[in-house]
Amino acid sequence: MIGSIRGQILAKTPPQLTVEAGGLGYELEAPMSTFFHLPAVGQEVRLLTHLVVREDAHVLYAFGTEEERRLFRNLIKVSGVGPKIALALLSGVSVEAFAACVYNQDVTALTRVPGIGRKTAERLVVEMRDRLGTPPDAHGAGALAGGSAQSEALGALLALGYKPAEASMLLKGAGPGEHSTEELIRRALKGAARE
Repeated sequence: MIGSIRGQILAKTPPQLTVEAGGLGYELEAPMSTFFHLPAVGQEVRLLTHLVVREDAHVLYAFGTEEERRLFRNLIKVSGVGPKIALALLSGVSVEAFAACVYNQDVTALTRVPGIGRKTAERLVVEMRDRLGTPPDAHGAGALAGGSAQSEALGALLALGYKPAEASMLLKGAGPGEHSTEELIRRALKGAARE
């Protein structure tokens, strides 16, 4: 099993990236939550990984944090949830927001993630409850339910029908500084109108 990789980023095309380590170029797939924190092409990065072996391919998934990788590993154990759906979930909601959805049994919020239907969302709520451990206290749950403005804006753009790569590019074009979810969406859509 390959547990982590450290090397130079050769290419970034969400959700794929290529990292050169020890003379080899590793093709990885990563959630948008990881992409938002990656350095520029040519810079060094260290990522945690999970290798999925199928009959037709060996796919290496990359994560910026242990929490993301842990959630990914738990998600792919749920019946009917494969790596692609797990990656979509991590791209659409933060780890904290996902936990809040499960603890609050918020099936509707999970169905906003592309590729997640009502039955899958219900199954996630039931099966992930035990795997996530003790729920945060009421104060923490309120703070976690919102997720980051960046991930919420990404989820909104995906719900509007943009592909992950397009949505990511639109959000990068929103400009520097901290913005609210609404402001990020407004700026991204304004940028899309210009193209």
